[in-house]
Amino acid sequence: MARLFSLAAISFFFLAFQAVAGSSLPVTRSIGAPVGFGAACAKYKWLCGRMAAQQRNDGAGIGLLQKINRAVNLRIIPAEDRPSSGNRDVWSLPVAGRGDCEDYALQKMKDLIEAGFPSNRLALSVVIGPHDQNHVVLIARTDGGDFVLDNLTSAVRPWRMTGYTFLATQDFQSRTGWRVTLAGPRAGEFS
Repeated sequence: MARLFSLAAISFFFLAFQAVAGSSLPVTRSIGAPVGFGAACAKYKWLCGRMAAQQRNDGAGIGLLQKINRAVNLRIIPAEDRPSSGNRDVWSLPVAGRGDCEDYALQKMKDLIEAGFPSNRLALSVVIGPHDQNHVVLIARTDGGDFVLDNLTSAVRPWRMTGYTFLATQDFQSRTGWRVTLAGPRAGEFS
């Protein structure tokens, strides 16, 4: 009986994970890009352009997402922009091995594109993170749904399993544009 219960529990978890994992972030109208994004877009052509990529199956894609997420999280030391740049919010690749959340996300995007992940399946997203602060993560769109690469965890998770409230996301197709997202536990507060 215990075996049957364990099998049923595992099956339920797997089916529930598939249902959650299989969803894409909902987007609505266009919105202005976050401060700092435009300068980063002008500086890094890969951020807003389309890059040729290899076709990958989702199994290989998820493995690559996990590998890049862990590697970048281990390689960069968390640091705010102000001490290094004098500005409050500069979107750039990490400087001297240090960076804040958008710097981690940019590095992950760059590394994934260089590894052959399709650029039109990657987008930055502004969320309400821990302690009610704005936070930037990288979204990777797979056939199995949208997954989040985050500097606060080594786990790559479906967007619904992060606990974040998503506010705005870079447009997957028109890469210089941003779209209102409003999804997650506190989305109703902003509509």
